[in-house]
Amino acid sequence: MNGSWWCEHLWSPGRGVERAVLVTAAGGRFTAVEPGTPRPAGVPALHGLVVPGLANVHSHAFHRLLRSRTQADRGSFWTWRDLMYAAAERLDPDTYRELATAVYAEMALAGVTGVGEFHYLHHDRGGARYAEENAMGVALADAAVAAGLRLTLLDTCYLSSDVDGSPLGPAQQRFGDGSGAAWAERVDALHRWASGVDGVLVGAALHSVRAVPAGEIPAVTGWAAAHGAPLHVHVAEQVAEVRRCREVHGRTPVELLLDTGALGPRTTAVHATHLTGDDVAALRSSGTGVCFCPTTERDLGDGIGPAPALLTAPCGPLSLGSDSHAVIDLFEEARAVELHERLLRQERGVLDAATLLRCATEHGHRALGRPDAGAVEVGRRADLVAIDLETVRTAGGGPAPETAVFAATAADVTDVVAGGRVVVRDGRHLSVPDAARRLAAVTAAVLDGDRVAGEGIR
Repeated sequence: MNGSWWCEHLWSPGRGVERAVLVTAAGGRFTAVEPGTPRPAGVPALHGLVVPGLANVHSHAFHRLLRSRTQADRGSFWTWRDLMYAAAERLDPDTYRELATAVYAEMALAGVTGVGEFHYLHHDRGGARYAEENAMGVALADAAVAAGLRLTLLDTCYLSSDVDGSPLGPAQQRFGDGSGAAWAERVDALHRWASGVDGVLVGAALHSVRAVPAGEIPAVTGWAAAHGAPLHVHVAEQVAEVRRCREVHGRTPVELLLDTGALGPRTTAVHATHLTGDDVAALRSSGTGVCFCPTTERDLGDGIGPAPALLTAPCGPLSLGSDSHAVIDLFEEARAVELHERLLRQERGVLDAATLLRCATEHGHRALGRPDAGAVEVGRRADLVAIDLETVRTAGGGPAPETAVFAATAADVTDVVAGGRVVVRDGRHLSVPDAARRLAAVTAAVLDGDRVAGEGIR
């Protein structure tokens, strides 16, 4: 939690790139940031370009099971969802802890120091309650601690199968608590437990307007407000969702959330892909943040959200997430926001690299309820990520945010410090050195025998 590091080149929001920066930490926070300082004897060096810790704002850890297994057939978001339900059915607290530990280690290796886990896999098969009602949430917290990440556990209310309040289907029974009040009672217990766990913060989430009837939304927003907790919600990810919401409520999902008091500065709208002009105005005027997950949105064929409009002040923070973990690479997420805009507009340079890197760092941690992270400044959490500037991808680019965003990948991360603790050194996770083996083993244990060549999961 204490230490000093000498950074060959350091980028931080508001500071730009500085050379030869000595940073010192105590109690997990920066106590000194000194540019232009020769490297003192005995102080470890972080070579290349060092940036603040990255924030993965939207994660579904168990979706990592599906990587490469859902690509054989054309399908759609909805057929992909059926396969995701099948994978969820096979997990228990022990396998979930093992899976999430490896997934979070993969994130740490990619430079992530804080993750928002959008958690709705609450109960046992068929909806039966575990003896410890938050056993699955505790498993995720254990995994994050083991992997050295700060976790914002966004406990998710999931009560219905459609916008009209239809009951949960058989595959969704594990997600439901029966009512918003019952959800809040369970989350109160999780919140009390997590208050004694360093690095774990419990937040709230509405799965979507499909999954939480309008009359139940205030129970969730009220809990979040009472606890000063971040509130996240899937919004307008699919055209079919928007159309169905209009049919039932005569309003878009954003308008429904606005009318039920769900928008505001502590809220993050995840995806926000299919927005009207009035939707954009409502998000901006309310100070609601937005989290884009471009690699998942691209993988599922969801569409492209209006990033430039949502980055024009005044607005809430625009952050990034890896969502279904088609890949775990926040540099790729940042890059994709700009490259998608280039395809849409047929012009370049819509969003600059420094802005995108800020989305992956400072804005992301803010969305996770951690405004004290995401920048290298005295008093902030001591997170550092070193990017190798001499790989075949980054060589020649120089120590600039453009190299991080438009050339680097997760594979170029060499060292990660999270809260003053060294988590990754020379490309090796210190506490979970066998993450790849563990990912392969737990995937086989959960899904073994269910993959048929060319057919994915059955």
